[in-house]
Amino acid sequence: MLGFASGLPIALTGGTLQAWATVEQVSLEQIGFLTLVGSAYTLKFLWAPLMDRYVPPILGRRRGWMLVTQLLLAITIMAMGMLSPKSALLPLALLAVMVAFLSATQDIVFDAYSTDVLRRDERGAGVAIKVLGYRLAMVVSGGLALILADQWLGWGPMYVLMGVLMLLCSAATLWAPEPEQPASAPRSLGVAVVEPFREFFSRRGAYTVLTLIVLYKLGDAFAGALSTTFLIRGAGFDPTEVGTVNKVLGLLATIVGALAGGSLMARWGLYRSLMAFGILQAISNLGYWVIAVSPKSLWLMATAIGVENLCGGLGTASFVALLMALCQQRFSATQFALLSALSAVGRIYLAGPLTPPLVHWLGWPGFFLLTVAIALPGLVLLWRQRRVIDALESPA
Repeated sequence: MLGFASGLPIALTGGTLQAWATVEQVSLEQIGFLTLVGSAYTLKFLWAPLMDRYVPPILGRRRGWMLVTQLLLAITIMAMGMLSPKSALLPLALLAVMVAFLSATQDIVFDAYSTDVLRRDERGAGVAIKVLGYRLAMVVSGGLALILADQWLGWGPMYVLMGVLMLLCSAATLWAPEPEQPASAPRSLGVAVVEPFREFFSRRGAYTVLTLIVLYKLGDAFAGALSTTFLIRGAGFDPTEVGTVNKVLGLLATIVGALAGGSLMARWGLYRSLMAFGILQAISNLGYWVIAVSPKSLWLMATAIGVENLCGGLGTASFVALLMALCQQRFSATQFALLSALSAVGRIYLAGPLTPPLVHWLGWPGFFLLTVAIALPGLVLLWRQRRVIDALESPA
Protein backbone atom coordinates (compact mmCIF):
# COMPACT_ATOMS: atom_id res chain seq x y z
CA MET A 1 0.00 0.00 0.00
CA LEU A 2 2.86 2.38 0.72
CA GLY A 3 4.37 1.53 -2.66
CA PHE A 4 1.00 2.36 -4.21
CA ALA A 5 0.96 5.74 -2.43
CA SER A 6 4.48 6.43 -3.70
CA GLY A 7 3.60 5.65 -7.32
CA LEU A 8 0.20 7.36 -7.55
CA PRO A 9 1.27 11.02 -8.09
CA ILE A 10 3.99 10.61 -10.73
CA ALA A 11 1.73 9.96 -13.74
CA LEU A 12 -0.63 12.73 -12.64
CA THR A 13 2.18 15.25 -13.23
CA GLY A 14 3.64 13.32 -16.19
CA GLY A 15 1.91 11.19 -18.82
CA THR A 16 -1.65 11.77 -17.64
CA LEU A 17 -1.16 15.54 -17.50
CA GLN A 18 0.48 15.30 -20.93
CA ALA A 19 -2.57 13.46 -22.31
CA TRP A 20 -4.94 16.05 -20.80
CA ALA A 21 -2.95 18.88 -22.38
CA THR A 22 -2.86 17.04 -25.72
CA VAL A 23 -6.64 16.54 -25.78
CA GLU A 24 -7.09 20.23 -24.90
CA GLN A 25 -4.95 21.15 -27.98
CA VAL A 26 -2.02 22.63 -26.04
CA SER A 27 1.00 23.13 -28.37
CA LEU A 28 3.70 20.45 -28.63
CA GLU A 29 6.35 22.85 -27.30
CA GLN A 30 4.28 23.67 -24.19
CA ILE A 31 3.63 19.98 -23.60
CA GLY A 32 7.37 19.31 -23.90
CA PHE A 33 8.17 21.90 -21.25
CA LEU A 34 5.49 20.48 -18.95
CA THR A 35 7.99 17.67 -18.36
CA LEU A 36 10.02 20.23 -16.35
CA VAL A 37 7.28 19.93 -13.71
CA GLY A 38 9.17 16.86 -12.49
CA SER A 39 12.29 18.81 -11.52
CA ALA A 40 11.65 17.99 -7.85
CA TYR A 41 12.53 14.36 -8.52
CA THR A 42 15.96 15.53 -9.71
CA LEU A 43 16.56 17.99 -6.87
CA LYS A 44 15.16 15.99 -3.94
CA PHE A 45 18.62 15.27 -2.54
CA LEU A 46 18.78 18.98 -1.58
CA TRP A 47 16.17 18.62 1.17
CA ALA A 48 16.62 14.89 1.94
CA PRO A 49 18.89 15.75 4.94
CA LEU A 50 15.96 17.60 6.54
CA MET A 51 13.98 14.36 6.51
CA ASP A 52 16.90 12.64 8.24
CA ARG A 53 17.50 15.34 10.82
CA TYR A 54 14.02 16.41 12.00
CA VAL A 55 11.30 14.26 13.55
CA PRO A 56 7.58 15.17 13.24
CA PRO A 57 5.61 15.18 16.52
CA ILE A 58 3.58 12.08 15.54
CA LEU A 59 4.44 8.59 14.22
CA GLY A 60 8.21 9.03 14.39
CA ARG A 61 10.82 10.17 11.90
CA ARG A 62 9.81 8.08 8.87
CA ARG A 63 6.08 7.47 9.23
CA GLY A 64 5.45 11.02 10.45
CA TRP A 65 6.89 12.57 7.30
CA MET A 66 5.05 10.04 5.14
CA LEU A 67 1.70 10.97 6.68
CA VAL A 68 2.30 14.72 6.28
CA THR A 69 3.25 14.41 2.61
CA GLN A 70 0.36 12.05 1.81
CA LEU A 71 -2.27 14.39 3.30
CA LEU A 72 -0.84 17.41 1.44
CA LEU A 73 -0.68 15.37 -1.77
CA ALA A 74 -4.37 14.49 -1.48
CA ILE A 75 -5.27 18.19 -1.21
CA THR A 76 -3.07 19.43 -4.08
CA ILE A 77 -4.09 16.64 -6.48
CA MET A 78 -7.74 17.49 -5.87
CA ALA A 79 -6.93 21.17 -6.49
CA MET A 80 -5.45 20.27 -9.91
CA GLY A 81 -8.86 18.93 -10.87
CA MET A 82 -10.36 22.39 -10.40
CA LEU A 83 -8.31 23.85 -13.30
CA SER A 84 -7.87 23.21 -17.03
CA PRO A 85 -4.70 23.25 -19.20
CA LYS A 86 -6.59 25.11 -21.93
CA SER A 87 -7.68 28.07 -19.79
CA ALA A 88 -5.27 27.99 -16.83
CA LEU A 89 -2.09 26.22 -17.92
CA LEU A 90 0.31 28.19 -15.69
CA PRO A 91 -1.66 27.78 -12.41
CA LEU A 92 -2.18 24.11 -13.22
CA ALA A 93 1.54 23.68 -13.90
CA LEU A 94 2.40 25.37 -10.59
CA LEU A 95 0.09 23.00 -8.72
CA ALA A 96 1.71 20.12 -10.58
CA VAL A 97 5.11 21.38 -9.40
CA MET A 98 3.83 21.28 -5.81
CA VAL A 99 2.51 17.74 -6.30
CA ALA A 100 5.87 16.67 -7.71
CA PHE A 101 7.70 18.29 -4.76
CA LEU A 102 5.50 16.52 -2.21
CA SER A 103 5.73 13.25 -4.12
CA ALA A 104 9.53 13.45 -4.25
CA THR A 105 9.56 14.13 -0.50
CA GLN A 106 7.35 11.10 0.13
CA ASP A 107 9.75 9.00 -1.95
CA ILE A 108 12.71 10.17 0.16
CA VAL A 109 11.04 9.08 3.37
CA PHE A 110 9.58 5.85 1.95
CA ASP A 111 13.00 4.75 0.66
CA ALA A 112 14.48 5.43 4.09
CA TYR A 113 11.59 3.66 5.84
CA SER A 114 12.02 0.61 3.59
CA THR A 115 15.72 0.51 4.39
CA ASP A 116 15.03 0.70 8.12
CA VAL A 117 12.07 -1.68 8.45
CA LEU A 118 13.12 -4.57 6.17
CA ARG A 119 15.41 -7.20 7.65
CA ARG A 120 18.41 -8.09 5.49
CA ASP A 121 16.81 -11.36 4.30
CA GLU A 122 13.55 -9.54 3.50
CA ARG A 123 14.99 -6.86 1.22
CA GLY A 124 14.71 -8.74 -2.08
CA ALA A 125 11.06 -9.60 -1.52
CA GLY A 126 10.39 -6.18 -0.02
CA VAL A 127 11.76 -4.32 -3.02
CA ALA A 128 9.73 -6.56 -5.37
CA ILE A 129 6.49 -5.82 -3.51
CA LYS A 130 7.39 -2.13 -3.33
CA VAL A 131 7.83 -2.03 -7.12
CA LEU A 132 4.61 -3.99 -7.57
CA GLY A 133 2.60 -1.46 -5.53
CA TYR A 134 4.32 1.47 -7.25
CA ARG A 135 3.58 0.15 -10.74
CA LEU A 136 -0.01 -0.79 -9.92
CA ALA A 137 -0.52 2.82 -8.82
CA MET A 138 0.84 3.97 -12.18
CA VAL A 139 -1.69 1.69 -13.89
CA VAL A 140 -4.42 3.46 -11.93
CA SER A 141 -3.18 7.04 -12.32
CA GLY A 142 -1.94 6.44 -15.88
CA GLY A 143 -4.08 3.94 -17.79
CA LEU A 144 -7.27 3.80 -15.74
CA ALA A 145 -7.22 7.57 -15.26
CA LEU A 146 -7.21 8.15 -19.04
CA ILE A 147 -10.17 5.81 -19.50
CA LEU A 148 -12.12 7.41 -16.64
CA ALA A 149 -11.42 10.90 -18.00
CA ASP A 150 -12.26 10.01 -21.61
CA GLN A 151 -15.32 7.82 -21.07
CA TRP A 152 -16.86 8.56 -17.67
CA LEU A 153 -15.86 11.45 -15.41
CA GLY A 154 -13.99 14.07 -17.44
CA TRP A 155 -10.49 15.23 -16.58
CA GLY A 156 -11.18 17.45 -13.56
CA PRO A 157 -13.34 15.00 -11.56
CA MET A 158 -10.85 12.22 -12.35
CA TYR A 159 -8.08 14.23 -10.65
CA VAL A 160 -10.33 14.76 -7.61
CA LEU A 161 -10.88 10.99 -7.46
CA MET A 162 -7.11 10.42 -7.56
CA GLY A 163 -6.75 12.80 -4.60
CA VAL A 164 -9.31 10.77 -2.65
CA LEU A 165 -7.33 7.59 -3.39
CA MET A 166 -4.19 9.24 -1.97
CA LEU A 167 -6.11 10.14 1.17
CA LEU A 168 -7.17 6.51 1.59
CA CYS A 169 -3.57 5.38 1.13
CA SER A 170 -2.49 7.41 4.14
CA ALA A 171 -4.25 4.83 6.33
CA ALA A 172 -1.42 2.40 5.49
CA THR A 173 1.04 4.78 7.15
CA LEU A 174 -0.99 4.62 10.36
CA TRP A 175 -0.94 0.80 10.30
CA ALA A 176 2.70 0.41 9.23
CA PRO A 177 5.11 -1.05 11.83
CA GLU A 178 8.01 0.83 13.31
CA PRO A 179 11.50 -0.50 12.49
CA GLU A 180 12.82 -3.04 15.00
CA GLN A 181 15.98 -0.96 15.43
CA PRO A 182 15.12 2.66 14.51
CA ALA A 183 18.14 4.63 13.33
CA SER A 184 18.90 7.68 15.42
CA ALA A 185 18.68 11.10 13.80
CA PRO A 186 21.98 12.89 13.02
CA ARG A 187 23.10 15.04 15.92
CA SER A 188 22.99 18.22 13.81
CA LEU A 189 21.76 19.45 10.44
CA GLY A 190 25.37 20.07 9.43
CA VAL A 191 26.21 16.39 9.89
CA ALA A 192 23.06 15.34 8.02
CA VAL A 193 23.94 17.62 5.09
CA VAL A 194 27.70 17.23 4.76
CA GLU A 195 28.65 13.68 5.70
CA PRO A 196 26.62 11.71 3.10
CA PHE A 197 28.11 13.77 0.25
CA ARG A 198 31.63 13.79 1.68
CA GLU A 199 31.57 9.99 2.02
CA PHE A 200 30.31 9.38 -1.50
CA PHE A 201 32.54 11.84 -3.35
CA SER A 202 35.62 10.63 -1.50
CA ARG A 203 35.31 7.32 -3.36
CA ARG A 204 37.58 6.67 -6.32
CA GLY A 205 35.71 7.12 -9.62
CA ALA A 206 32.67 8.71 -7.98
CA TYR A 207 32.05 11.15 -10.84
CA THR A 208 32.30 8.40 -13.45
CA VAL A 209 29.70 6.38 -11.55
CA LEU A 210 27.41 9.41 -11.44
CA THR A 211 27.78 9.80 -15.22
CA LEU A 212 26.82 6.15 -15.66
CA ILE A 213 23.69 6.70 -13.58
CA VAL A 214 22.63 9.58 -15.84
CA LEU A 215 23.35 7.72 -19.08
CA TYR A 216 22.18 4.18 -18.36
CA LYS A 217 18.48 4.77 -19.05
CA LEU A 218 18.83 7.86 -21.25
CA GLY A 219 17.64 6.14 -24.43
CA ASP A 220 14.58 4.92 -22.56
CA ALA A 221 13.97 8.44 -21.28
CA PHE A 222 13.98 9.95 -24.77
CA ALA A 223 11.74 7.21 -26.18
CA GLY A 224 9.19 7.70 -23.42
CA ALA A 225 9.29 11.51 -23.12
CA LEU A 226 6.41 12.16 -25.53
CA SER A 227 5.20 8.59 -26.06
CA THR A 228 1.62 9.45 -25.10
CA THR A 229 1.54 12.40 -27.48
CA PHE A 230 3.08 10.24 -30.23
CA LEU A 231 0.47 7.53 -29.85
CA ILE A 232 -2.45 10.00 -29.85
CA ARG A 233 -1.26 12.66 -32.29
CA GLY A 234 1.40 10.85 -34.33
CA ALA A 235 -0.05 7.33 -34.63
CA GLY A 236 -3.75 8.28 -34.47
CA PHE A 237 -4.94 6.26 -31.48
CA ASP A 238 -7.65 7.68 -29.19
CA PRO A 239 -7.08 8.25 -25.44
CA THR A 240 -8.98 5.11 -24.42
CA GLU A 241 -6.83 2.92 -26.69
CA VAL A 242 -3.69 4.59 -25.34
CA GLY A 243 -4.92 4.20 -21.76
CA THR A 244 -5.71 0.54 -22.25
CA VAL A 245 -2.56 -0.48 -24.12
CA ASN A 246 0.22 2.02 -23.42
CA LYS A 247 -0.54 2.56 -19.76
CA VAL A 248 -2.28 -0.56 -18.46
CA LEU A 249 -0.61 -3.28 -20.57
CA GLY A 250 2.66 -1.36 -20.64
CA LEU A 251 2.88 -0.96 -16.89
CA LEU A 252 1.83 -4.56 -16.26
CA ALA A 253 4.66 -5.62 -18.59
CA THR A 254 7.01 -3.39 -16.56
CA ILE A 255 5.94 -5.18 -13.36
CA VAL A 256 6.61 -8.58 -14.92
CA GLY A 257 9.97 -7.33 -16.19
CA ALA A 258 10.98 -5.97 -12.77
CA LEU A 259 10.05 -9.19 -10.97
CA ALA A 260 11.80 -11.32 -13.62
CA GLY A 261 14.83 -9.03 -13.47
CA GLY A 262 15.09 -9.49 -9.71
CA SER A 263 14.99 -13.26 -10.14
CA LEU A 264 17.60 -13.30 -12.93
CA MET A 265 19.93 -11.01 -10.96
CA ALA A 266 20.15 -13.61 -8.21
CA ARG A 267 21.82 -15.96 -10.73
CA TRP A 268 23.61 -13.56 -13.06
CA GLY A 269 25.01 -10.96 -10.69
CA LEU A 270 24.75 -7.18 -10.95
CA TYR A 271 27.10 -6.37 -13.86
CA ARG A 272 25.88 -9.11 -16.18
CA SER A 273 22.27 -8.16 -15.48
CA LEU A 274 22.91 -4.45 -16.07
CA MET A 275 24.59 -5.14 -19.42
CA ALA A 276 22.05 -7.69 -20.70
CA PHE A 277 19.03 -5.68 -19.63
CA GLY A 278 20.56 -2.43 -20.89
CA ILE A 279 21.03 -3.91 -24.36
CA LEU A 280 17.45 -5.23 -24.39
CA GLN A 281 15.91 -1.93 -23.30
CA ALA A 282 17.85 -0.09 -26.04
CA ILE A 283 16.79 -2.50 -28.81
CA SER A 284 13.17 -2.53 -27.63
CA ASN A 285 12.84 1.19 -28.52
CA LEU A 286 12.63 0.00 -32.13
CA GLY A 287 9.04 -0.99 -31.33
CA TYR A 288 8.05 2.69 -31.42
CA TRP A 289 9.78 3.00 -34.80
CA VAL A 290 7.74 0.06 -36.12
CA ILE A 291 4.52 1.77 -34.96
CA ALA A 292 5.60 5.02 -36.66
CA VAL A 293 6.30 3.44 -40.06
CA SER A 294 3.43 0.92 -40.12
CA PRO A 295 -0.32 1.29 -40.75
CA LYS A 296 -2.37 1.88 -37.61
CA SER A 297 -2.81 -1.42 -35.77
CA LEU A 298 -3.92 -1.90 -32.17
CA TRP A 299 -2.28 -5.33 -32.03
CA LEU A 300 1.00 -3.94 -33.31
CA MET A 301 0.92 -1.19 -30.71
CA ALA A 302 0.14 -3.69 -27.94
CA THR A 303 3.04 -5.95 -28.96
CA ALA A 304 5.55 -3.12 -29.31
CA ILE A 305 4.53 -1.41 -26.06
CA GLY A 306 4.49 -4.72 -24.19
CA VAL A 307 8.01 -5.68 -25.31
CA GLU A 308 9.41 -2.19 -24.70
CA ASN A 309 8.00 -2.01 -21.18
CA LEU A 310 9.02 -5.59 -20.34
CA CYS A 311 12.62 -4.75 -21.25
CA GLY A 312 12.38 -1.43 -19.43
CA GLY A 313 11.24 -3.29 -16.31
CA LEU A 314 14.24 -5.61 -16.51
CA GLY A 315 16.53 -2.57 -16.75
CA THR A 316 14.78 -0.86 -13.84
CA ALA A 317 15.27 -3.88 -11.57
CA SER A 318 19.01 -4.00 -12.14
CA PHE A 319 19.32 -0.21 -12.01
CA VAL A 320 17.59 0.09 -8.61
CA ALA A 321 19.84 -2.69 -7.33
CA LEU A 322 22.85 -0.65 -8.50
CA LEU A 323 21.62 2.44 -6.63
CA MET A 324 21.10 0.42 -3.44
CA ALA A 325 24.56 -1.15 -3.74
CA LEU A 326 26.13 2.30 -4.05
CA CYS A 327 24.56 3.56 -0.78
CA GLN A 328 26.50 3.48 2.47
CA GLN A 329 24.11 2.26 5.16
CA ARG A 330 24.68 5.16 7.57
CA PHE A 331 23.61 7.68 4.91
CA SER A 332 21.23 5.61 2.78
CA ALA A 333 18.34 8.09 2.81
CA THR A 334 20.31 11.09 1.52
CA GLN A 335 22.59 9.07 -0.77
CA PHE A 336 19.70 7.16 -2.34
CA ALA A 337 17.91 10.48 -2.88
CA LEU A 338 21.02 11.90 -4.56
CA LEU A 339 21.51 8.90 -6.85
CA SER A 340 17.85 8.48 -7.79
CA ALA A 341 17.58 12.22 -8.44
CA LEU A 342 20.57 12.10 -10.76
CA SER A 343 18.98 9.20 -12.62
CA ALA A 344 16.10 11.56 -13.51
CA VAL A 345 18.39 14.26 -14.97
CA GLY A 346 18.23 12.82 -18.48
CA ARG A 347 14.48 12.29 -18.40
CA ILE A 348 13.63 15.78 -17.14
CA TYR A 349 16.35 18.15 -18.41
CA LEU A 350 17.36 16.44 -21.65
CA ALA A 351 14.57 14.22 -22.95
CA GLY A 352 11.67 16.55 -22.16
CA PRO A 353 12.94 19.82 -23.71
CA LEU A 354 14.94 18.23 -26.57
CA THR A 355 12.39 15.71 -27.83
CA PRO A 356 10.03 18.24 -29.57
CA PRO A 357 12.75 19.85 -31.76
CA LEU A 358 14.21 16.43 -32.55
CA VAL A 359 10.78 15.19 -33.64
CA HIS A 360 10.25 18.30 -35.80
CA TRP A 361 13.69 17.78 -37.36
CA LEU A 362 13.74 13.99 -37.84
CA GLY A 363 10.07 13.02 -37.77
CA TRP A 364 8.80 10.32 -35.41
CA PRO A 365 10.50 7.36 -37.21
CA GLY A 366 13.92 9.02 -37.32
CA PHE A 367 13.59 10.15 -33.71
CA PHE A 368 12.93 6.64 -32.41
CA LEU A 369 15.93 5.30 -34.33
CA LEU A 370 18.00 8.00 -32.64
CA THR A 371 16.87 6.82 -29.17
CA VAL A 372 18.64 3.50 -29.77
CA ALA A 373 21.90 5.36 -30.50
CA ILE A 374 21.40 7.55 -27.41
CA ALA A 375 21.45 4.41 -25.25
CA LEU A 376 24.88 3.28 -26.48
CA PRO A 377 27.19 5.63 -24.48
CA GLY A 378 25.72 4.35 -21.21
CA LEU A 379 26.42 0.74 -22.22
CA VAL A 380 30.00 1.59 -23.22
CA LEU A 381 30.59 3.33 -19.88
CA LEU A 382 29.05 0.36 -18.04
CA TRP A 383 31.51 -1.98 -19.80
CA ARG A 384 34.40 0.27 -18.78
CA GLN A 385 33.19 0.23 -15.15
CA ARG A 386 32.88 -3.55 -14.88
CA ARG A 387 35.47 -3.88 -12.10
CA VAL A 388 33.79 -1.15 -10.06
CA ILE A 389 30.38 -2.84 -10.39
CA ASP A 390 31.80 -6.26 -9.52
CA ALA A 391 33.49 -4.77 -6.43
CA LEU A 392 30.10 -3.61 -5.13
CA GLU A 393 29.11 -7.27 -4.71
CA SER A 394 32.30 -8.27 -2.91
CA PRO A 395 31.80 -9.45 0.70
CA ALA A 396 34.22 -6.78 1.99
